[in-house]
Amino acid sequence: MTTRRTDPISLALGQKQIDHITKTMGTVMVRTARSPIFSQSHDFSCFIGDAEGNVVGQADGIPIHTGAGGFALRKVLESYGDDIHDGDVFILSDPYVAGGNHLPDWTVIQPVFLNGARVAMVANRAHQSDIGGGAGGTYNAAATEIYHEGIRIPVLKIVIEGTLREDIVRLLCLNSRTPDLIEGDLAAMLGSTEVGARRIRAFAAALGSSDFRQLLDDMLDWGEEIIAAAIASLPCGRWTGADFMGTDCFEPTDARIVVEITNDGSHLICDFSRTDVQVKGFKNSSLPNTCSAVYLAVVATLGAHIPRNEGAYRRIKVIAPEGTIVNPRHPAPLTMCTTYPAHQIIHAVWQALGQAAPDLACAGWGRSSHCNTSGWRDSGGYYVAYQWLGMAGAGAAKERDGFESMGHIATLGGLTLPDVEGFEAEYPFRVLLNELRLDGGGAGRFRGGTGARVEVDVLGPAEYSYRGEGTGVPTGFGTCGGLSGDAGHCVIAFPDGQTYLPPQYGVEKLGPLRLVISSSGGGGYGDPNERDPVLVRADVRDGLVSEASAASQYGVVLGPGPHYAIDEAATRALRFAEAGSVAAATDAWSR
Repeated sequence: MTTRRTDPISLALGQKQIDHITKTMGTVMVRTARSPIFSQSHDFSCFIGDAEGNVVGQADGIPIHTGAGGFALRKVLESYGDDIHDGDVFILSDPYVAGGNHLPDWTVIQPVFLNGARVAMVANRAHQSDIGGGAGGTYNAAATEIYHEGIRIPVLKIVIEGTLREDIVRLLCLNSRTPDLIEGDLAAMLGSTEVGARRIRAFAAALGSSDFRQLLDDMLDWGEEIIAAAIASLPCGRWTGADFMGTDCFEPTDARIVVEITNDGSHLICDFSRTDVQVKGFKNSSLPNTCSAVYLAVVATLGAHIPRNEGAYRRIKVIAPEGTIVNPRHPAPLTMCTTYPAHQIIHAVWQALGQAAPDLACAGWGRSSHCNTSGWRDSGGYYVAYQWLGMAGAGAAKERDGFESMGHIATLGGLTLPDVEGFEAEYPFRVLLNELRLDGGGAGRFRGGTGARVEVDVLGPAEYSYRGEGTGVPTGFGTCGGLSGDAGHCVIAFPDGQTYLPPQYGVEKLGPLRLVISSSGGGGYGDPNERDPVLVRADVRDGLVSEASAASQYGVVLGPGPHYAIDEAATRALRFAEAGSVAAATDAWSR
């Protein structure tokens, strides 16, 4: 690390200004995008890089997007070299040649110039509603190669010195089932990067080009310094974590993602050499996506005080052998990667780091049990709907329960779940039930998130792309003595009363039906017998834990409802039997 030239106050203010600009870009995107996936769910991320393509700031978007942002920025520089001019804007998506994480995430990048010299780069990465391929909404669970997954975009100039390439826009719209959304959303992305570029240019002009570039250099060094201290606080050693795949989208598989993390005192080396070979289906992870998942898992564990820039990532080394699930060979499919196996990668890293620092451990999050639904409206327009009402529960950590129903683990809550009213207004659906599950969360001193139960009537014929990763088997592991969350379930009920258990993955077209989804629960943290009986009683009253589970899992005996008074004598006796000593039972009660 080098000595910083920017004083601490200016450094802090500079970082806040960069972060504010990324959030402003996000506000522009939300207010101008056409797709609900952006305007409601916020499935996009804005970030800023220095002139060399290192991410220095990012908004509160989707972490799996931004951790890989530097790969895309540097691919622009690599692809165009000296042919990058003021007013140029680039677009890319391909994970093999363009630094993308998966094809549906288009990245728009605008270099920022001041007095003829490039001083920064601004970017917006956003998940498109549909980019073609073999299934509506692009999640083609039948894909066996990337050519089945939609249009591939290398690094292209979409704006040349201020002039939009209409031919590129027409090409992209032609390859989508939702061209009206694509056209409007692309314009919103271009608008957000233009606003970001203007504000960065003004900021750089106010500081002066040299001082601005020094500020960005120092921000990266500061990020490295902060994470170096966090790594030094961990014990030196080697720990292993793993998570299972379960299915390759076509049949069950024993394939696993395994990471061995070594702390040598200054770096964390995350070695995936024991991970299994790439799978047949689209659950492979591109190298940028794998690195992003690792960065997310490490930084989320070590603390919110760590700057989210690539200076911090310098101390995290990723070894991902080619031909494995975490770095597949072309043309392996991988559209599912930002969700799965990103989920498994994060879990593996969390399990390993949890051994090194149990106080920082986080229990596993449940995997999803839903599907994408798409079809034609009566008005003639095509829709793509993500069934995000029934999302899984998050894992517990020390001093907090898991969030009851959250966006995928790779979003860390950045994905906003839709309101029922807006969901019904936007799509030909009727929501009959949307509530938290009973006994879904893993028991622990801190309880795992319960997950949700949803019943939705799909009012017309539609295509379903299943992604029931969390169905049938628990996926949210417990930690430090906590128990796993419950498995998820998905059932289809037809108007004639027949029911159908859909596969975990697949694509099929069905008529009007009812979707009944119970999402999987998050894992618990700590011994369930150490949970405060008052909290167990509150969970029972709230309909999150049953009376039977209160007794069998937490050792808490309650009187009849609606008050559910705690039977202290019976609870002490039950916990004494579980704990094995009066002292242990009393200590658990006092906590």
